[in-house]
Amino acid sequence: MKVIDIIHVFAGTLVLIGIILTIFVNPWWAILPAFVGANLFQFGFTKFCPLGLILKRLGFNE
Repeated sequence: MKVIDIIHVFAGTLVLIGIILTIFVNPWWAILPAFVGANLFQFGFTKFCPLGLILKRLGFNE
């Protein structure tokens, strides 16, 4: 699996978890998907992703 694919799976998972926690636990959990969305937004402009750097250092395929 490529790094970009892992990033998409991780981001989607965090968004879904954040939505579920917002509905069932506490509305403040809406911050989690908002943060993920903001990170994806800035990645579109800067091509900088902290998770991507971590995965590359761990030896995952680009």
